[in-house]
Amino acid sequence: MKFKINSELEYNVLSASTMIFNIHALRTLNQTVLEESLIVNPDIRVEEFTSSNSANRFMRLQIDKPMQLKVSYKATVDTQYKLIDERQEAKTVPVVKMDGDIIQFLFPSRYCQSDKLQRLAYKEFGQIENLYSKVLAINDWIYSNIEYVSGSTDSHTSAYDTITERVGVCRDFAHLGIALCRALSIPARYFTGYAFKLNPPDFHACFEAYIGGNWILFDPTKLAPVNGLVKIATGRDAADAAVATFFGNVRCSRLNVECDTTDSGFVPLNYSTEKLEGVSYQ
Repeated sequence: MKFKINSELEYNVLSASTMIFNIHALRTLNQTVLEESLIVNPDIRVEEFTSSNSANRFMRLQIDKPMQLKVSYKATVDTQYKLIDERQEAKTVPVVKMDGDIIQFLFPSRYCQSDKLQRLAYKEFGQIENLYSKVLAINDWIYSNIEYVSGSTDSHTSAYDTITERVGVCRDFAHLGIALCRALSIPARYFTGYAFKLNPPDFHACFEAYIGGNWILFDPTKLAPVNGLVKIATGRDAADAAVATFFGNVRCSRLNVECDTTDSGFVPLNYSTEKLEGVSYQ
């Protein structure tokens, strides 16, 4: 599927600051960036880099004085997902047999305190043997028990806060899904991206669980079709995949995010469909 994505961000930079953005579409085996453009106004030197442990695409801006900053990123991206039927065979892989690069997604992290949620996780989902069915039950439980309210939380909210307050946004839903999976020894990671015609328009967060050798996508908010996502980044939680990180006095004044498809035959897939198989972007 080909998607056209667009993000326009404006900031009031009130003092000398360093700004790190993570808004570029990721390049993977199943996601090809056909064309892209980046405009920064005023014209400031942009340093692009990737971290040593991921392919996430970051850009760093050093700003020496107060100003109004505008960042515009546009791209055409071709995504290839696959449907995987894990309902019959998927079972837990013992930690002793997991690859080293997967194990990091089992540990508690800043926003995903899985060690504090083990009792709840085993009570609600421990009796489900099939791994895919277990994660799907987690996904549905979050959707049914956590209220989605825009602007209800902030950058300090963790999975433990969300389970206590029973309210959150997509980032909080994703963190809770990750934490519950990890509490059950299921590797899970944070996914941030552009979402097809998301309402209200914004960047979108969900999570991926490692099942049967595949990273399978789950969206507890059910606000976007699972085949309508363009991946920006993955990580242990939002701390690894934040869209923007500031070191200085910076305020966001405008945010506009768009994602639409150029394929007329696009059929949105949703996990509310009973027979939908797992969707993997790997």
